[in-house]
Amino acid sequence: ADGGTHDARIALMKKIGGATGALGAIAKGEKPYDAEIVKASLTTIAETAKAFPDQFNPKDSTDAEVNPKIWDNLDDFKAKAAKLSTDAETALAQLPADQAGVGNTLKTLGGNCGACHQAYRIKKD
Repeated sequence: ADGGTHDARIALMKKIGGATGALGAIAKGEKPYDAEIVKASLTTIAETAKAFPDQFNPKDSTDAEVNPKIWDNLDDFKAKAAKLSTDAETALAQLPADQAGVGNTLKTLGGNCGACHQAYRIKKD
């Protein structure tokens, strides 16, 4: 984490995307259920979501890629990231045991992603 740079933010979101993709492949039955992959993916999401808000530094508030709403609603933004992290940790504590369980977990985690992206992500053409 190099002080909240644009590249650091993208790298973290790519990590979450990769972990979510691995879970999605299991949920869709494209890949067989594998507890180790589920555990690793949820761990990545939990840790990355926790670190993500630290990548936003108000000194960067001129970064055109950052929605200005984040600066106005920093507590909410941080709370949304924390909820994703907590939900991933909860899933880790009660590891989904099969494809259906992974699917249900993804619905919960995806809801967190969607809520934050809807509020704060800048849509690109």
